[in-house]
Amino acid sequence: MSDVMLGEAPVLVLVAVQDLVNLASCIRLAKNFGIDTVRLVAPECEVDFYRIEGVAHNTGDLLDRMRVYDTLDPALADLSCVHALTGRERTAKRTVVRPRAAAATLIERSGSGRVGILAGREDKGLSNEELDRCDALVTISANPRYNSLNLAQAVAVYCYETWLARGGDALPFKPPRHIADPATHEQLESLFANWEASLREIDFFKTRQPDLIMRSFREIVFRANPDGREAALLRAIGLEIGNFLRRKGAISS
Repeated sequence: MSDVMLGEAPVLVLVAVQDLVNLASCIRLAKNFGIDTVRLVAPECEVDFYRIEGVAHNTGDLLDRMRVYDTLDPALADLSCVHALTGRERTAKRTVVRPRAAAATLIERSGSGRVGILAGREDKGLSNEELDRCDALVTISANPRYNSLNLAQAVAVYCYETWLARGGDALPFKPPRHIADPATHEQLESLFANWEASLREIDFFKTRQPDLIMRSFREIVFRANPDGREAALLRAIGLEIGNFLRRKGAISS
């Protein structure tokens, strides 16, 4: 993954988290999006690793590295750039950015020093004094009539954007468990012949023109571009139509 990803993952700093489920959700999200360092500042809920892992499965390695601080400044001391998540409007002039643009800037800054994301307090969010310690404020756009996001939801949005900014979408999809060779001409012609025979046996064509129907059927299969395994399955389905009807005595052998 390191050969694909850009920059360094930010540190997630959570202030005065009040609910253990929210905390566990944030930890799970951090691991989902490649963040390997979480710091807690004056948590207001019990930090029970066993219960947290009950919600955030397979995060024991991240929990082992997690540190708890009494105050904010030590948790930010080694960070060169910090973005704060906030949904509240500010009267003072501050740099307020949407998540996608902010994430691109944050990851760019990570090339010259460690960076962080600051979030916290389910009920009141971050205080003005805490926001004063941040380089920029990140506000997620939402319905103006209902724009308050849950802490874990806000963390999810911004952590995902930092993942994208680091090139997360460039990671390849997991390959199929069984890779088959492309279907051969011989396989496809057998498929078409068996299907045509079965369709004749169930009197599908009736007054229709068989050549036109089969030409359309061919086009459907060609557009699907089946591999060898898929072509064999399609052929078996066509064969089984006739076999089933013979077993039921609906058509003669």
